[in-house]
Amino acid sequence: MRVEFDRDTCIGMFQCVAAWDTFERDEDAGKAVLVGGEESEKDLFVREVPADEELDAKFAARACPVDAIRIYDDDGTQLVP
Repeated sequence: MRVEFDRDTCIGMFQCVAAWDTFERDEDAGKAVLVGGEESEKDLFVREVPADEELDAKFAARACPVDAIRIYDDDGTQLVP
């Protein structure tokens, strides 16, 4: 499973931070940060989700009010918008 985080879309509500500790606050930018994420294109960060964190990742994606977080399974099917 992997997570994609569109930092440009993020509006800094930080609900993802409360749901999954892989997200942190960047108070200066007013946006969240996906810890360990690799920038695949401008402001789009991607990382694999450890098996024991899959539920938290899904909660973080569902908590995002602007759908800046997307979750995909290993075959590329989008699980959470």
